[in-house]
Amino acid sequence: MQKTILIVTLIGFSILTGVALYDHGYFGILLPHFQTFGGAQVLVDLIIALSLFLVWMWQDAKTLGRNPYLWLALTLVTGSIGPLIYLITRKNQSQSTTK
Repeated sequence: MQKTILIVTLIGFSILTGVALYDHGYFGILLPHFQTFGGAQVLVDLIIALSLFLVWMWQDAKTLGRNPYLWLALTLVTGSIGPLIYLITRKNQSQSTTK
């Protein structure tokens, strides 16, 4: 059930991201966040949330024997899409130790 929710979220968010990229380009998505304090607050909030997730993901990936650099790069380039893919493809420790 959890992975289903993550997959649906990833698909919906990826479509939204694709449309935004098509309409505005990569830097066009970021530009509004530098025009008002409200936009800046949203951008800083996203940076804080992704940074906290990156710290957890880095430690988790190393614990599970996954390459943390791949997930760091994917998150820096795609934002929330990277962590969503990480969570979808993540195996529990009990699953990874039994194989």
